[in-house]
Amino acid sequence: MARAESTTAAKRARRARRMDRPNRLLEHIFAEGLILAAILGWWLLSLGMPDYVMPGPLVVGEALVRLFIEAEFLGHTMWSTMRVVASVIIAVLLGWALAQLPLRYPIAREIVHDRIKPFLNSFPSVGWAILAVIWIGTSDGAIIFVEVAILTPFCLVNISEGLKELDRELIEMGQSFTRNRWKAFFKITVPMLMPYVMAAVRIAYGVGWKIALVAELFGAETGLGFLMQRAQTLADAPTVFATCFAIVLIFFAGEKLVIDPLARRFQHR
Repeated sequence: MARAESTTAAKRARRARRMDRPNRLLEHIFAEGLILAAILGWWLLSLGMPDYVMPGPLVVGEALVRLFIEAEFLGHTMWSTMRVVASVIIAVLLGWALAQLPLRYPIAREIVHDRIKPFLNSFPSVGWAILAVIWIGTSDGAIIFVEVAILTPFCLVNISEGLKELDRELIEMGQSFTRNRWKAFFKITVPMLMPYVMAAVRIAYGVGWKIALVAELFGAETGLGFLMQRAQTLADAPTVFATCFAIVLIFFAGEKLVIDPLARRFQHR
């Protein structure tokens, strides 16, 4: 009886997938059609304007390719990418440490959630950038400092919510089988918390690219922000457009090739 029900359920699932396939295909066609329509509209708009005001898609495409194949431009692209990745890792670790602090020391709850978190959430991004230049100067450390300061509250909020949702009974049961707290932490707490950590990584990675250019505009001699500032000085609109699209492509690649596979893996643990 159970086997028959299982077979029937499998058949229903296959039938549902077959019926849903045309809908997914239609969604893809509609989405790609909108992109093509936007590019066509952009090209038509650029026909009546000079390149220093509104460059066309082909000119911007050539500048975009240069960012990934020419050594000078590729170096700037790689510097920005490495800074964002380093900042996301540091921000996640720092946010995790701050979120974990009230659990170990309850007296720190008000300090972390009612003092540190509101302060980090409300402090302006430009303020961090200016202070970084004053305190550290124009260096990679200053840029990473700005990005970490802005990304940390996002990680703190997500991981704090994850800690609230943990199964305390399961954690206590695990601790009853071993006196090694670190072993119980890495075997039980960390796997349960990883979906929230990956959510924090996803948000931090997206926001990190949004603020990377701002940080580099204030204090960098390398990176996409530096390229954009130089292009603005030279009225090189194609490079400005290409820099923005390069960030979109790098973000999309990082999310689809790294973050999404990791999120799916930890979701099924």
